[in-house]
Amino acid sequence: MSKILVIDDEKAIRNTLKDILEVEGHTVDVAEDGHMGLELFNGGKYEIVLCDIKMPQMDGIEVLEKLQEQQPDVPVVMISGHGNIDTAVEAIKKGAFDFIEKPLDLNRLLITIRNATDKTTLIQETKTLKRKVSKAYDIVGESPAIVKVKEIIDRVAPTDARVLITGPNGTGKELVARWLHEKSNRASMPFVEVNCAAIPSELIESELFGHEKGAFTSAIKQRKGKFEQADGGTLFLDEIGDMSLSAQAKVLRALQENKISRVGSDKDINVNVRVIAATNKNLTQEIEKGNFREDLYHRLSVIIINVPPLCERLEDIPLLAQHFNEQICDEYGIPPKTITPDAIDELKKLKWTGNIRELRNVVERLIILCDKEITGKDVKAFAAPNI
Repeated sequence: MSKILVIDDEKAIRNTLKDILEVEGHTVDVAEDGHMGLELFNGGKYEIVLCDIKMPQMDGIEVLEKLQEQQPDVPVVMISGHGNIDTAVEAIKKGAFDFIEKPLDLNRLLITIRNATDKTTLIQETKTLKRKVSKAYDIVGESPAIVKVKEIIDRVAPTDARVLITGPNGTGKELVARWLHEKSNRASMPFVEVNCAAIPSELIESELFGHEKGAFTSAIKQRKGKFEQADGGTLFLDEIGDMSLSAQAKVLRALQENKISRVGSDKDINVNVRVIAATNKNLTQEIEKGNFREDLYHRLSVIIINVPPLCERLEDIPLLAQHFNEQICDEYGIPPKTITPDAIDELKKLKWTGNIRELRNVVERLIILCDKEITGKDVKAFAAPNI
């Protein structure tokens, strides 16, 4: 049930609403004017506000505006005995959840409150999910190398500059791309990822740009490509060094003109996409070999972020190990295990050819195979032979 604030200058209305809503199981506070209502609102956590429009000193529209400034996610239902279309429209434009005329229809009121409660619950669940997602993609570490990466992300993310992320496999290039998106002005729009190495060269163009029905044998219907799916947001081209030269030419055109055309069509489609690319290859060497277009490289590499391998940030292993310990144990529904100092020392001695991804796998292995405590002896027994 919800905690509801009722703001109305008519005592009979206040008391009636309080009695009805408390019978329904809600907790209700009442205020006789706008000033008192705002004071109560500031001092308590309310899920819903019912506010009269015609009140002395401060009318309901002014109260609504102040409530929206403070907590825009809290649904405000406006009620009035002098309702008209213009008033209702103004209230909704100002951010009201609904508008109900007096005398109040009890069924309508209860349905509105139920809908407002559902909205509040959905907003809270969405925020919780976003926090979990952000935590899952957190960039963990305090080493100088990783601090530099975070600083570049903070500086570059708010712009639309294209970014090329380099570094060995398993270092966390995808995390950098996701944080560039999350901290950008495009954060509310799609983040679309394409692994260029995982898609056969003959299908990469269809994957990126879409195709028309009948464009090739298996094209049984029209399909939007990743560029269109990412419109307004961010397109992450992972392992771009493995992209075919023909696809590279089309990507270059898309970056130059902000237009694409589906396979089997000569119609141009405008797209507004920020492109972030990543590779574990040395693209300058690939250019010399004729495997990568130099003009595309210069288009992609406005900003270059190099993600360091784990061997260059060993001081981050304690934080990373604990982060993965908490994350994995949470996924398994068990309490986090204790990682002893000698276990950390042994982890630092290992050769992390698979970088952060490999460290996570080792921590997961240790969590599964060890008891409540992970020791240096455990690391020697279960991690070293698999490195």
